[in-house]
This record gives sequence, C-alpha cells and structure tokens, in this order.
Amino acid sequence: MRAVVTVIGKDKTGIIAKVSTFLSEKGVNILDISQTILQEYFAMIMLVDLSNSKEKLAALADECGVMGEKIGMSIHLQHEDIFNAMHSV
Repeated sequence: MRAVVTVIGKDKTGIIAKVSTFLSEKGVNILDISQTILQEYFAMIMLVDLSNSKEKLAALADECGVMGEKIGMSIHLQHEDIFNAMHSV
C-alpha cells in the first residue's frame, strides 16, 4: 500500500534525517521525495510504501503526528487514494 507523507514547519537542521529515520524504523520505504524551503518555511512531500510496515495506516498516521510535535513540525500521513481525491480538481 502506498501513502503520502507531508511535513511542514519552520526550517531547521535535521528534518529530513529525523523523518526518514523514523519512517525506516517503522518499516516504511520512501519511494519519492520532494522538498523545498519557502523563505523560513520547510515543506516536504514523500510518496511511501507501507507494504513492509507491521503497523496499520491509522496507527502510523497518529505516530507521525506525535513525531511532528516532537520536532516542531506538522507531519501528516494519508493513503495515496485519499490524498489524490482531496487534491484533484
């Protein structure tokens, strides 16, 4: 199963490392990643594969939110189909 992870917040050192390490520890594989800095704000979107994760999507999404709070960012994970439906015209 594929999902989309979004990370947004004030830019600081180590965001990509912390998020990618967290996902790796959960058995999540990053398939594609795009990130940018908009003035002082960091924005990243990742397409990930959850096939090897032992956790259910909802639990993993909750843990991403907690991780985001720990590092001062907003982190959301949602099923690829939900993300596409929400962002289609």
